[in-house]
Parts: sequence; structure tokens; C-alpha cells
Amino acid sequence: MFFDTHVPSATRLDSGLPVLLLRTDRNVFHHGTLGVIRSLGRAGVPVHAILEGRGSPAARSRYLRRAHPWAPPATRPFALLSQLRMISERIGGPALLVPMDDAGAIFMAEYADALAPRFAFPRQDADVPRRVADKSRLLEACAQYGVRCPRSLMPASDREVDEAVRELGLPLIAKWARPWLLRSGLRSTTIVRSLGEAHRLFAAGRGRSPATAGPLILQRRVPPGGGDWFFHGYFDESLDCLFGATGRKHLAYPPQAGHTVAGEWVAEPELERLAVRIVRLLGCRGPVDLDFRRDAADGEFHLLDFNPRLGAQFRLFTDADGLDLVRALHLDQSGRRVPDVRPVPGRTLLVENHYLRHPAARPPHGTLRERSRGMLRPFRDADEFAWYAGDDLPPFLAMGGQSVLRAARRLRTR
Repeated sequence: MFFDTHVPSATRLDSGLPVLLLRTDRNVFHHGTLGVIRSLGRAGVPVHAILEGRGSPAARSRYLRRAHPWAPPATRPFALLSQLRMISERIGGPALLVPMDDAGAIFMAEYADALAPRFAFPRQDADVPRRVADKSRLLEACAQYGVRCPRSLMPASDREVDEAVRELGLPLIAKWARPWLLRSGLRSTTIVRSLGEAHRLFAAGRGRSPATAGPLILQRRVPPGGGDWFFHGYFDESLDCLFGATGRKHLAYPPQAGHTVAGEWVAEPELERLAVRIVRLLGCRGPVDLDFRRDAADGEFHLLDFNPRLGAQFRLFTDADGLDLVRALHLDQSGRRVPDVRPVPGRTLLVENHYLRHPAARPPHGTLRERSRGMLRPFRDADEFAWYAGDDLPPFLAMGGQSVLRAARRLRTR
């Protein structure tokens, strides 16, 4: 197995502290999971993960010590605790528990005392991850602390939907407050281009119990001219930022309302200062992933989302010594010093499967050869790929196979 052999001694990890990745959201294409497996596995850390099964591309990684069966959902916390206790016994000792989605981060904060004897993790005030991940509560916190975010309304009736659309204008952004509770078929964030679309989304959440993904939030769409930005950071128990970096999202899928497809490490000190201030105000410890959009009209950054856990594109921010966000987490939780970050501005990351579905991958003009060259250029230029790695090919091949199967199912459905 390949290990990083030229890692400075200051960033070497403790191989005696294994890691368990906590997944609660079924998604075989979650490339952040694979990123953690590779980053820590290459550093000699035993990595365990709760995965969907052998069909998960991440399960094919040479750096995964063991895949564990899918666990009960976080909405059944005592069953999940029982499953985690059994996994801990299989691991054979204390492990660093790393949540890969919002539901897992919320669960860990709220059941920290029950987890603590078997797992290491950054301790939180119990309500903080739920407060920042719930978009309706995040809006309340922004209002409380004077954090700039887009004008948002939460309609409670069809009449209020009409009023919100008139006030906010079209197109606008629709979000579900608690996306980790979304039922299949609904997107967490949607660009709404007509009044009818707004009413259809509102109707989709009507009449459901309070323990659902609602309320629906209608939000002013900040024009995209200023760009989409994000901040990744790691905050210790004193809320000191031990690792922080800012990046720009050049492509997203779905466009302007989805996950990063192509991102770049771009130093933006103003945004970093703003993000650190927000995290400290809201009191969130451990890894965080914040999304912003800059309003070109006044240059101001608007907070869009706050994720109290690793962002899937965290490997973009791999510094000159190989330090990244999950390695910073492991160093801190194993009692080692986290060295200063040595930034690599201009470093890029590409998520291959999302890029091939993005409109930018299908240039409309030119000969077939010219269009093919345009489509393949990002693959030549990217510094980091979400799936492809020369020392770990099976996950990339498995992702390709899963993508073909999913496309075939969609064609049959149509």
C-alpha cells in the first residue's frame, strides 16, 4: 500500500488512532467520503467507514481498512448508538468519529456523552450543529448577529407564496430548511423561474408532520456576477481557527444551485475574516463548510449555507505539505499540534461525474473534435480529481460503472 513518504514530521499522523466515517445519507457518489479515506489512509491511519455496500465506489479503495454495514438513520438515535458500539468493538479500541453529513453531525452533538467513551471527536454545545444546519434557524441567527444573507421569506399559505414572489422577484431560490429530512425526488435547493413552480414546491411540503424538511424558504437570488465562494475551516475547543481557506466555485451542478463541480483555491482575506467571525459567533467547533455568494453591485458577501462538518470538496485545500482539513482534525484530536497552513492558491479540483452532466461539458459550437477538446480541457488542467487517482483506480472505475447503470435506468424510466 502507498503511504506519503515525504510528509514533514510536523504533519505526520498518529496511526494508533483509527477513524470511523459516519454516513447517514445514502449516496454512492459521495466523493468526500473517498477523499477522507485516501487522505488519512495514505498517511497510514486505519480508516473504517459505514457504506451502502459493495456497490459503493469508496468501498473499493485500497486505503479503506474495512467497510461496515449501513447503520440505522439518525432519526432512530438509540439504534444508531447500538450499531456504533458494535462497530467500535470490531475496530478494537477508541476511534476518531467523523460525520460526513449534517444529520450525523447533529446526532454526534446531541448524543456526545453516550459516544464519548468509545470515540474521539470535537465536542460541541449540543444545539449548535442543528442551529446552523437548519436553514430557517440559521436565518434567525444571521438576523440576531447582523450577518448579511439574502432576503428570505417562509410562506405559510398560497397567498403568502404569491406575496413572496412579488416581493423577491423571479428567478428566486427555494430551499428546504432541513434538507437531511428530504424525501426522495426533492432537491434541497432549486432555482424557481415561475409562480407556478413556487406553488408546486410549497404544495410538496404541505400537510406533512413537523419532523420533515420544511418549512420552505423562498430567497432573493443574488445575481451570480460576483461569483460563488466557500470557506473551509477547522476550529478547536477554544474556537481558534487552526486551518482555514477560501475558494471559488467555478461550476456547480445543478448550475447555480448545487454542489461544486469545479473549484479553485483563491485567497480572499476579507471572506476568511468574515467566515471566522461567523463561526465564532455561532460557536461551531470542528470542521465547517460555509457557502457564500458575492453581490457584484456592492461587493458584499452573503452567507448562503453553513454545514457543521467536512465539505465534500475539502481535498481542494491541500497545502504544500499535504495538510488538509481532515488531517488537521486528526492531528488536533490525537493531541498533536496543527502546523500553519502553507497555501497553494490556484490549486483546482474537478468532480468528474458531475462535470460530464454539466451544460459546460457540452459546448454548443464548433466541430465535434473542437467540442471534444473543449470538454476535455478541465481534465487536463485539474490538480485534484474527486474520483481519479493513479495509486487508487478501482473507485474511479466503479464510479464510472455506477454512472452508466444510473443513466440506463433513467433512459428506461423515460
